[in-house]
Amino acid sequence: MEWQAVVALLAVAAMAGWVDAVVGGGGLLQLPALLVTANAYPVASVLGTNKLAATLGTFTAALVYRRKHPISRKVAAVGGSAAIAGSAGGAMVATAVSSDFLRPVILALLIAVAAFVLMRPQFGTSTTADLDAYRDAPDRRHVARLVLLAGTGIGFYDGLVGPGTGTFLIISFTTLLSLTFIQALSTVKMINVGTNLGALLVFAVQGHVLWVLGLGMSVFNVAGALVGARMTMSRGSGFIRGVLLVVVAAMVLRLGYDEFT
Repeated sequence: MEWQAVVALLAVAAMAGWVDAVVGGGGLLQLPALLVTANAYPVASVLGTNKLAATLGTFTAALVYRRKHPISRKVAAVGGSAAIAGSAGGAMVATAVSSDFLRPVILALLIAVAAFVLMRPQFGTSTTADLDAYRDAPDRRHVARLVLLAGTGIGFYDGLVGPGTGTFLIISFTTLLSLTFIQALSTVKMINVGTNLGALLVFAVQGHVLWVLGLGMSVFNVAGALVGARMTMSRGSGFIRGVLLVVVAAMVLRLGYDEFT
């Protein structure tokens, strides 16, 4: 791989880390860039390398958010364990099953997400909920099952396809637990680490990780994640909401282009 391509990938990794730390969706930048510049390698190797950079960047963002909003250990344990299992399962079928059939479903889902956020201006910006309040609620088992289901389903998608996982997690868990974006971010990011880690382990065992390139991209992904997380903490949930709408719009346009062209 030529040095110009490597430099471009490192720059993209930094931008992807920033986007992913704020609202998820960094894979929309990082994965296509890898597919174009590392096209001499198997697709599975590109996916594995992307997961290496994403795992370290997401973990860094989770640590930054944890300083102000502690991680809910119970939610993270249930959702994270399910995410690791689901992501590993998705990665195992990634090279055997085409993911093209998912595009129309994901496109429709993203449009619904954008409409939902636009029609509810207070969504993710104000709440009195406590992250662990469901432990004492009558429906805590029901909520736990939903967390388990969401972690498994989104984790499977991350292992199979990937881009947009962080956005889906933020939307799902903010809605599920009636939290602001800021309150949910530390826990959601730790679950996102699980979705990345499960797939990474499978790809690594199969020898589908370009370690030198992946570790180099990880450094820049982590740097972008640090900047993004700190900006988010200083600007609040309104900032996240705005970036969320931009990222969702970008995903709709990208997936729509892929689907109809």
